[in-house]
Amino acid sequence: MTWWKKLFGDDFDSEKVDYYEEGLTLLREGRFHDALPSLRLALKESPGDAVVLQQIAIAYTRIGMTEEASKTYRHVLQKDPYASGAHYGLAYLLLRRGEEEEAAHHLESFLANPPSGPEAGEHIDHARATLAQLRGEAEPFLSDDEQRT
Repeated sequence: MTWWKKLFGDDFDSEKVDYYEEGLTLLREGRFHDALPSLRLALKESPGDAVVLQQIAIAYTRIGMTEEASKTYRHVLQKDPYASGAHYGLAYLLLRRGEEEEAAHHLESFLANPPSGPEAGEHIDHARATLAQLRGEAEPFLSDDEQRT
């Protein structure tokens, strides 16, 4: 890994490393533990970057560190109360803990300022459906574990 080379002074690759892109690639490959060091190095290069922090929260969520993920999303929202990705991620972490009222608030905030782009529609639809369930307008929300049984 590139971060390993940099850490131990292996200077075969003297080009500037894009740690953020490296972290995203590792996340896409499902290598969540491996993505964290790259994302942390990206954060070191750009302290407080909300986009990097959200990717770190995603990695934490995927490896089961949900408390760290929640803290990271909340940190992002302190910096940028309109960070839709942080509202979305935090909402689903709260739902897992049974905190439906606060989760609904974050889903509403997400939908008030939804992201754009090719993947956004899927997340927007999911948030709308979940919010409708929470409001009693559809079938009750089932956690991932409940859906598997």
